[in-house]
Amino acid sequence: MVHSFLSNRATREGFGSIIASGDRARTLHYVLNNGECKEGELVLIDFGAEYGGYNADCTRTIPVSGKYTKRQKDLYNSCLRTHRYAAGILKPGITIIDYHEKVGDFATKEFIKLGLITKADVKNEDPANRAYRKYLYHGISHHLGVDVHDLGPFRKPLQAGMLLTVEPGIYVEEEQVGIRIENDFWLTKTGNIDLMKNMPIEADDIEALMKK
Repeated sequence: MVHSFLSNRATREGFGSIIASGDRARTLHYVLNNGECKEGELVLIDFGAEYGGYNADCTRTIPVSGKYTKRQKDLYNSCLRTHRYAAGILKPGITIIDYHEKVGDFATKEFIKLGLITKADVKNEDPANRAYRKYLYHGISHHLGVDVHDLGPFRKPLQAGMLLTVEPGIYVEEEQVGIRIENDFWLTKTGNIDLMKNMPIEADDIEALMKK
């Protein structure tokens, strides 16, 4: 990855890459990067280049063996649906606080379908620590720019011209798996532009690329 960055005139890595397979992928900033990637595991790769003084931040989660199991694909596709929902509502006028609540509502429905939480869990949840947080314990988006985690408003409405990540995840200790899908989005007056739209993101496309 570093070779590719430098070959395309990037200055350096924007941050130390996170490359974590199996249960290690549940550690959000896993940086040891010395664990063996084993057959049947997923490997989470969080990376980005610094170019012209600005940073990119991308994550993909791929099968070590080149093919997802049915359960892994179900989890992955659920994460991807959440990613697309989040991208669909990320636009000027919304606050990060309200945005996270809406994405949390969507993730809650997805996690019920996956059997991770129940309707009873949701009914009895603590509003300050919602049920879905057991399996998605980080924010969905952060500002991006001169710094990878750049400064920006959380309680004031977002504005056109801002750049943010969209990076939902699913982390299941019982199944020794961590999945995150992340692209960078530039806010426009009417919505946003996915700056990583040309990078494979569908499970089938990732499998096809690995098969080559």
